[in-house]
Amino acid sequence: MGNFYTYLLSSLPALMFGMKPPLSFDALLGRCREFIPDPDVALVASLPYIAGASCTAAENATLKKWLSFDAMLRNELVKVRALSRKLDAVKYLRQDGCPESVHAAHIAVNAHRRPSPLEAEKMIDTERWNYLDELAAGHYFDLDALIVYAYKLMILHKWDGVDAADRPRLMEEALTAGIPQQEA
Repeated sequence: MGNFYTYLLSSLPALMFGMKPPLSFDALLGRCREFIPDPDVALVASLPYIAGASCTAAENATLKKWLSFDAMLRNELVKVRALSRKLDAVKYLRQDGCPESVHAAHIAVNAHRRPSPLEAEKMIDTERWNYLDELAAGHYFDLDALIVYAYKLMILHKWDGVDAADRPRLMEEALTAGIPQQEA
């Protein structure tokens, strides 16, 4: 296939955090197959499956930076959560050579201070979105811009699933889980 990133990316709907996803990930891949080389389509198709992969494993610079940031953030969240539970965080940390970051530590501490886990997760994903915006700087019509777009689309789909959940039913299930039913 050709190398028509300009057409592909300019034809995709704009994404904003909190909006309903304008297309599915499969629809994005379908559009990619029409306009970009197969190896690039394969890379984009693999993005949902490489979450948590080693930051040193990626060959693409933007993907390497994203995986590094994500690993740093996850490690900082482990440290904060382990500290609050008086556990040793070292056995839970990813040891793959990703650097530490004061920024990631700040995000983790602020998320941990949120009154609800849902608010904390939304705050973390907002920071992930903001970092993706930083990665997109200077990339408009190339593979890097498409990688950023794909990750943002995945974040939107995650929150669409959260918003679509039947919360009263889930709460009832959580409250009744493990409670033995009385026989009549």
